[in-house]
Amino acid sequence: MKFTDGYWLPQPGTTILRPRDVADVQVGDDTLTVWSSTAPLTSRGDTLNRPLVTVTFSSPMDDVVGVRIEHFQGGVDRGPHFGLATQPAGVKVEPADADGIATFTAGALTARVRTRGEWSVQFEGDGRHLTASTPRSIGVVTDARGDHYVHEQLTLGVGEHVYGLGERFGAFVKNGQSVDIWNADGGTASEQAYKNVPFYLSDQGYGVFVDHPGLVSYEVGTEVVSRTQFSVAGESLQYYVIYGPTPKDVLRRYTALTGRPARVPDWSYGLWLSTSFTTSYDEATVTSFVDGMAERGIPLSVFHFDCFWMREFHWSDFTWDPATFPDPEGMLARLKAKGLRICVWINPYIAQRSRLFAEGKERGFLVRRADGSVWQTDLWQAGMGLVDFTNPDAVRWYTEELRTLLGQGVDCFKTDFGERIPTDVVWHDGTDPERMHNYYTYLYNKAVWDLLVEERGEGEAVLFARSATVGGQQFPVHWGGDSESTFASMAESLRGGLSLALSGFGYWSHDIGGFEGTPDPAVFKRWLAFGLLSSHSRLHGSSSYRVPWAFDDEAVDVARDFTRLKLRLMPYLAQAGVEAHEQGVPVMRPMVLEFPDDRGARTVDTQYMLGSQLLVAPVFSADGEVDVYVPDGTWTSLLSGEQVTGPRWVRERHGFDSLPLYVRPGGVVPFAARDERPDDDWRDGLTLRVFGLPDGHRSVTRVPSADGDAEFEVSRQGGTVRVEARGTSSPWSVQVAPSADGPGGTAHAVAGQAVVELAL
Repeated sequence: MKFTDGYWLPQPGTTILRPRDVADVQVGDDTLTVWSSTAPLTSRGDTLNRPLVTVTFSSPMDDVVGVRIEHFQGGVDRGPHFGLATQPAGVKVEPADADGIATFTAGALTARVRTRGEWSVQFEGDGRHLTASTPRSIGVVTDARGDHYVHEQLTLGVGEHVYGLGERFGAFVKNGQSVDIWNADGGTASEQAYKNVPFYLSDQGYGVFVDHPGLVSYEVGTEVVSRTQFSVAGESLQYYVIYGPTPKDVLRRYTALTGRPARVPDWSYGLWLSTSFTTSYDEATVTSFVDGMAERGIPLSVFHFDCFWMREFHWSDFTWDPATFPDPEGMLARLKAKGLRICVWINPYIAQRSRLFAEGKERGFLVRRADGSVWQTDLWQAGMGLVDFTNPDAVRWYTEELRTLLGQGVDCFKTDFGERIPTDVVWHDGTDPERMHNYYTYLYNKAVWDLLVEERGEGEAVLFARSATVGGQQFPVHWGGDSESTFASMAESLRGGLSLALSGFGYWSHDIGGFEGTPDPAVFKRWLAFGLLSSHSRLHGSSSYRVPWAFDDEAVDVARDFTRLKLRLMPYLAQAGVEAHEQGVPVMRPMVLEFPDDRGARTVDTQYMLGSQLLVAPVFSADGEVDVYVPDGTWTSLLSGEQVTGPRWVRERHGFDSLPLYVRPGGVVPFAARDERPDDDWRDGLTLRVFGLPDGHRSVTRVPSADGDAEFEVSRQGGTVRVEARGTSSPWSVQVAPSADGPGGTAHAVAGQAVVELAL
């Protein structure tokens, strides 16, 4: 939201109060509070009719400084609030020195507050300037309608880039964009977003989190081109500056504060196949899909039933349509006998024809208007209401219906929707409706997640969620919503995933081939390679099926080859998943996350790192022409063995069976011996493929396992590669890729052998 007419003037009818002279400073044990007048104070008489702006500095953990800006403090706080996991911080507060600078330090991050002269707060990490609040940065605003807002503007340095703010499908770099944090069901082709997160990350070593669950408006270099502005309605604003110094460090601290992604089950990494949306299907259709995949050698891990497993006009009543699925328990048992997991589609809306509507109305489990009537709409399902997840009894009522499905053989849920949440309602717990609009998705997904953890156990719970806000990253997996079946939409989907990755989310998926319409075979085959080199992979569409043979024979080959490649990479992907869970570093990583010091990598939004070692550049053209940015060093194609040296852009041409998939110099990639399923003991017959190790290299590769992880320490001295294994007695081998300093080679280890040495 913009409040000014150019740089100097406020918009007509708008007044803006700004801190000018510091009137007083209070130094506490772990806080620093500054009271600033909004005009110069030359005498005691100037204190009359003079507003004060109160700015308080605090810290929830080391390397994070909280800033609270307040005008009036007498308001009623009705919530909700993001859950923050605070930790003891090493806080040091110093009163003003001889230069009039008071300091607040938490770990290596310091806020330097000027107490004389013009308002100024400098944020420094390890003594290095990060960003600042300047004399015109803070604003307490009253607009022409009498509405109140508070904004802050933090400076942007020369060449600084801003990322994040949730899953956004426009430009990856947010400079020059106006962004509203407001969940909406707008598809991937609009500026709206399903997953809005009031957190941005800068490539200058810091991030900023606005602790406000309602509407937060951002002007990233648009209100003032050299500043990032964020504003909220009301009389106060709370934000946190999070220090790195690297982007990974920022994400580690942000997710430590707001929640780390859970560890997902191994089976979820395999290929998911859906019935698609509005297409007609029954058990015979489903069985033909499943058997067709098996007959063509395409391993399938999860089968998903989309909306029409329930009767039309009844969504959601959680009852199988008896006309098409007369024996749901038997059907699910037959599918599970084929080695599949089962997912079903749900949402938080209760249609008027649902058997649950009257009960929900009578028991107060549906959101109500101020007059006591149930809030209803015909948008999506006729006469539908909305489950009130602020009511604990409503949560139990809703999840008991899902528990029945789990008892029938369902393994997980696609938690669709949760964005179109009204603000003209009254919530059971008295929550502020404006703040609940974005927060609703957190309560919705948490309710389902908690049930899955209770029934299936930690490590077995997984969702396929569309909407999210701060904290939602704890309930994976999330997918990118309704994309079109085009190359342009394929690229916008990737941009959304990259933005979400820099917003604290560890796992991400998308509809292979696009959701809306039917992709032509070229789009589908290119999207297959992209989708099967994502953290999670699902074949799903709108009005047409996404089985590969519906396109052409080559699509079957592409689906088979890349599915089996992904399953061979499971030890590597699972290791990346552990990093997401333990550190908050995503599985799919924008180039800037792995190469923050490479200026060429900072704006790249057409490729990504899958884990720390693999570079993936999807092909967005039918003819196979693709530009890929290769950072410094000699990179080796995982598919062909060909090598390319960076840093530079390289133009390549690939068939449908290929794409740029490079291993970084010094990469160690663990491969499974088998490619039939994702949940296996990968230590048995494991192969470590080693690429371009420099002399003096030493690294540890972790291979997760349910009964104990294995670790492989890889080192090189001169012409010898040495691998020491810990935590495994299974057979494993080492392959060294050809490199400039000599040929590659292979050495095999028998069970129980701890060390292998291989001469180049």
